[in-house]
Amino acid sequence: MAVVEQTDHGPMERDMFKYAVFFLVLSLIAGALGLTNVSRVAKRISLVLFALLFLVFLALIGFAYLLSEATAAPALMPAAAALLA
Repeated sequence: MAVVEQTDHGPMERDMFKYAVFFLVLSLIAGALGLTNVSRVAKRISLVLFALLFLVFLALIGFAYLLSEATAAPALMPAAAALLA
């Protein structure tokens, strides 16, 4: 079983999440006050930032899976054993 070290997320991911939450709250407040145009724009920005953050998350999960598969069973081991025999 592979051990995965937990690392601190970079500043880009944290800032992206903060901005997405900020625009979501701004959209809710603007919608409550009746500012529908501001609410639509803030909602769109929030959704785009959440989508980008989700795509970055999926890419990191994919890379972690590929890395764990590559280190769990090295592909050259059978060839190395055949050369030594």
